[in-house]
Amino acid sequence: MKKIEDLRSYRWFHGTELVEFRHNSRLKQMGYSKADFAGKPIIGIVNTWSDLSPCHQHFRQRAEDVKRGVLQAGGFPVELPAMALTETYMKPSPMIYRNLLSMEVEELLRSQPIDGAVLMGGCDKTTPGLLMGAFSMDIPAIFVPAGPMLRGAWGGKILGSGTDQIKYTEERRAGTITDEELEEIENGIARSPGVCMTMGTASTMTSLAETLGLSLPGAASIPAVDSNHPRMASDSGRRIVDMVFEDLKPSSILTEKSFENAMIASMALGGSTNAIIHLIAMAGRIGLKLTLDQFDAISSRTPMLANIRPSGEYLMEDFYYAGGLKALLNQLDELLNLDAICVSGMTLGEQIKGAKVFDDKVIRSLDNPVEKAGSTVILSGNLAPNGCVLKQAAADKNLLQHKGPAVVFENYADMKARLDDEDLEVRAESVLVLKSAGPKGAPGMPEWGSLPIPKKILRQGVRDMVRISDSRMSGTAFGACILHVSPESHAGGPLALVQNGDIIELDTANRKLTLHVDDEELEKRREALPPPEVYYKRGYGLLYSENVTQADQGCDFPFLAHGPNTPDPRIYG
Repeated sequence: MKKIEDLRSYRWFHGTELVEFRHNSRLKQMGYSKADFAGKPIIGIVNTWSDLSPCHQHFRQRAEDVKRGVLQAGGFPVELPAMALTETYMKPSPMIYRNLLSMEVEELLRSQPIDGAVLMGGCDKTTPGLLMGAFSMDIPAIFVPAGPMLRGAWGGKILGSGTDQIKYTEERRAGTITDEELEEIENGIARSPGVCMTMGTASTMTSLAETLGLSLPGAASIPAVDSNHPRMASDSGRRIVDMVFEDLKPSSILTEKSFENAMIASMALGGSTNAIIHLIAMAGRIGLKLTLDQFDAISSRTPMLANIRPSGEYLMEDFYYAGGLKALLNQLDELLNLDAICVSGMTLGEQIKGAKVFDDKVIRSLDNPVEKAGSTVILSGNLAPNGCVLKQAAADKNLLQHKGPAVVFENYADMKARLDDEDLEVRAESVLVLKSAGPKGAPGMPEWGSLPIPKKILRQGVRDMVRISDSRMSGTAFGACILHVSPESHAGGPLALVQNGDIIELDTANRKLTLHVDDEELEKRREALPPPEVYYKRGYGLLYSENVTQADQGCDFPFLAHGPNTPDPRIYG
């Protein structure tokens, strides 16, 4: 157990020299008495609230709930605003800024007198961004998830944010619903604070944070507006104070076994394909290397038990009432590493023991899964030498073995301009290909991978096609979308060489993606490739473009990977 004089903050405030005088007097300037902070651990509450972050609109109050818990436990809470990575509004992609958030969190905590951190996030990139920064800093930290919003409703139907946005905008393009009906859906699809209530990237990543042992048990499943949510926030504030004295840091919790648990949970949840990129990056921050082969091996032996959209029928609110993540993990206990340590101080096995399923239609059992195995699969072949990803649980099963001619779009603007052209040479069996949508090419690897289906194909009643890109897709999206093709086209990957009419074969059973063009022809095409365009000429965008790794490596910056510890700052003037 640590003593007060062992804490980082002690060096800032204990003493009578000019530097300590300055530090103490400035806290008093803000109205605090020495009794408020002297001899107490200082807890940084990293809050990603923003007026443009609808998922986090309740975080102003939740920060107060966390503070209450910190004060009750004898700590001194300080709120630290951090960049809000809103999935809705940031362009070209919030994925560009995940690494920036991680750098901000690391330096917020290192440069200031912080002994422990409460990380407040939920919207897709905030969870990995916050955690990656906390892993690199490695002081005691606990994650408070935003929680899912309430289910949506329209015309007697239950709506799921993201999933039904995609579904009904496609129906509008097909002409089956009117503009007025689409606006009614707009009005009813997102009714409260919180993240998407489907098993999108947000709920996938908060669930994986809990599975990794970084949140209190049950935290990820609680709806944002449920009264259990502020109680969880206060409980987290109380717990972080104890964690500081216990010196329970990410490095004390995270192991290969805990990351294996997260991969298992992701597949059992039918989780977002984005989780693969984020988990690889998160593991890299503590010196672990996750490979795409590991994800595929775990997928092949892990049944999908969560019957949640887009791969299933229900929503996160139903999941919570059915028992939530603890109940799902308890169903999986024979597959998990139950001795993994958690921020609660318990093992994962102790946390989930006795958790009950209250609705077995929402949370299935091992002997009655939604999918027997392989909700997400890893493919490779001459079109994706370093791998690519397919969420087969959310695809039309008839397309999992498919061969068809390519319809190629050189970039997103080209796709927008030509997709609905009646003269576009496309049929239902065509394979839509989008280039220049990867980490460097887009830039930022936006969620463009669920390419819209051409209108003339929609009018034929077709609602899924094989689509291939080096981009990502929303975890709320669905379809036979092959994603994260690596290396990306902008980096000279084979995707850059595909031309209209080339035959592409998807063989999901054998994990193969093949471009049926001979090597000699591909080499000729490579020699004719123009140099890639440079999008960013300065600033953080240039730093990103010059340093970001490919999707199979987590899209992190090599200089942020695990290495020698950075020393605490010198406390001088």
